[in-house]
Amino acid sequence: MPTLTDKDQKTLLKLARSVITSELIKSSDTERPAEISSVLAEKRGCFVTLHKKGVLRGCIGTIEPVKPLISCVEDNALNAAFRDPRFPPLKANELPDIDIEVSVLTVPRILEHKDGKELKAKLNPGVHGVILSKGWHSSTFLPQVWEQLPDTQIFLEHLCQKGGMEKTCWMDKDTVVKVYEAEYFSE
Repeated sequence: MPTLTDKDQKTLLKLARSVITSELIKSSDTERPAEISSVLAEKRGCFVTLHKKGVLRGCIGTIEPVKPLISCVEDNALNAAFRDPRFPPLKANELPDIDIEVSVLTVPRILEHKDGKELKAKLNPGVHGVILSKGWHSSTFLPQVWEQLPDTQIFLEHLCQKGGMEKTCWMDKDTVVKVYEAEYFSE
């Protein structure tokens, strides 16, 4: 996957902030770029994460590459600000305290492994985002989550629990493990 230029990154961050601002302040317009680079027009998965004074305030994303990156960021900025079920919708008075981070994902791939020990050995902390799926349950952690959960076993246990599964689900042969990488940047 091609990397984003500094200009592409600034364009996405500006778009994310302006779409949130225009939703909160009706007199404000969304600032969409006049020209869209070929990378921004590619179908890519992405997440938009909001932090308020360094604390998570919203994070929503699309893992699979189903729409152009520029549209993915715009949609997920609104989703992170107003539709993350863990938080109340963002209010206008919070805007000055919000920092925006965008994560652009590679296409997820299945990580083949024979058991939990091999899985732990194959994971690359800080590089791999991880998706665990079992039956109707699924959850993901972006690569940045390794900063808070650097121990591989604890990381996987938390990921299982996030998806409503037993904390040892990562050792179950019926759990599908996928990995992806992310290019992330913030204001």
